[in-house]
Amino acid sequence: MAPHRVAVLALPRVIPIDLGIPTQIFDARPNTPYELTVCGGSRGSVVTSTGFTVGVTAGLPALARADTIIVPGYWEYQRPPEPEVTAALRLAHRRGARIASICTGAFALAAAGLLDGRTVTTHWASADDLERLHPELRVDRDVLYIDDDPLLTSAGVTAGIDLCLHIVRKDLGAAVANDIARELVAAPHRDGGQAQYITHSLPEPTAHTLADTREWALRHLGQALTLQVLAGHARVSTRTLVRMWRQETGVTPHQWLLTARVNHARELLEVTDLGIELIAARSGLGTSTNLRARFRDSLGTTPTAYRRAFQQGAAAGEPS
Repeated sequence: MAPHRVAVLALPRVIPIDLGIPTQIFDARPNTPYELTVCGGSRGSVVTSTGFTVGVTAGLPALARADTIIVPGYWEYQRPPEPEVTAALRLAHRRGARIASICTGAFALAAAGLLDGRTVTTHWASADDLERLHPELRVDRDVLYIDDDPLLTSAGVTAGIDLCLHIVRKDLGAAVANDIARELVAAPHRDGGQAQYITHSLPEPTAHTLADTREWALRHLGQALTLQVLAGHARVSTRTLVRMWRQETGVTPHQWLLTARVNHARELLEVTDLGIELIAARSGLGTSTNLRARFRDSLGTTPTAYRRAFQQGAAAGEPS
């Protein structure tokens, strides 16, 4: 399997959980081509935001060899990184590397001038600082991540998981991304347009939630999952269902189901030889015409082209 080199750049005062996300998701697995390197300004160790140190196996030259670079959040983000760091990021961008940030890692990309003129995101609590320090960009505070290929930015903590799984999904397809999500006990797919945070408090663990209903819906995507059907399963009114669904997920039941159905159709296209009509029915998208329309709107491609790309990619052992 041809390697795909991923470099995670740990800047001083790196946030440990942000560093752990890409190192876990892009760690070597039999069904992925990723070769992971954690690098810093130099070899040795980096002090984290909580005071302990982590070892790094490479310095900035690792960025010159990487196919994908990920910059986790770091605590002293209002202070620009060292000039050699921003220079290395600019060189990597010029040669075509994909560069992504988690949380306040966006400040490093902005300091390197990579985000000029773009719409980006970061942790909502740091959004004002990012726009103040870098008025040449615009911050979208209401999304989990933004893919402005080859530059990607994400909000804080769990949004980093969503971003990294999105990258795997682009490279290797929904089936591999879902396998990794199951390994992490993470949601298999949250669309980047979902809200970063929800204004109302989430229910207490002992309170009634819709988690079981969402899990049930994922197992019955081929059925007509109307609001009435979902509310009946949850044993609440349709009005309560919509309110709770938005409160717990940040999106409407319709938006959530559409994302789940497109994602399921992607996986069926990747791992089965089922016909387009049958895949449309099994995923709950109804007809092949609707399936094609949803793929065009969501992915900018056709189901047939998607299947060809990912099945050929799997046969070659490389990202599509």
